Amino acid sequence: MLAIAGGKGGVGKTTTTLGLAAALPDRPLVVDADRDMPDLHALARVPRSNEDPTDDPPLAADHGCRVLPVPNGELPPAAERLAAVRADWEADGAPARSTVLVDTPAGAGIDAATPLRAADGAVLVSTACAPALRNAAKTAAMARAVDTPVVGAVLTRTAVRPPNAAELLGCPVLAAVPRVDGRPLDARRVRERYERAATALRDRADVVPG
Repeated sequence: MLAIAGGKGGVGKTTTTLGLAAALPDRPLVVDADRDMPDLHALARVPRSNEDPTDDPPLAADHGCRVLPVPNGELPPAAERLAAVRADWEADGAPARSTVLVDTPAGAGIDAATPLRAADGAVLVSTACAPALRNAAKTAAMARAVDTPVVGAVLTRTAVRPPNAAELLGCPVLAAVPRVDGRPLDARRVRERYERAATALRDRADVVPG
């Protein structure tokens, strides 16, 4: 289970979650853990139901993954929900062939810390500007504080990598994804960057299966 995280809102966490999911094999499960701004279902073009359909999450055909939105109804505590997601996914034998990506909330509160604690690793998402990178570094520190390794970072809306980004974040920069207006995941050059990031993640077999 990988938490896709970043300290600042609006840096592209949800887009990155779906971009990585599309590039990873065997239909990963993508989970929306952002209760305050649950927009994963809209970007993935899947319905948002009144229940948490952990038994049969809908398929986002455009992205080749299963999507578990935040439901409209009452939710259990975040830690319980993510534990149930992991248990259901493992019961299906999915870890042998795919992974779970968790789209996390912004900020440094308990809502952001809970998915980080539940994950096997974290991928940071940030734009290349200094304030966003500093916020991402705070998220990295929060992940390490709950013993979750930070396995890499994706920089969004930029074609270049700031020379000090990897040092500041304490992890490798997996890809720099260029800015594209509209639906960025429809652009080939954006998809290619996420494919590059996914290849780097697959080299970490401890967090991304085969």
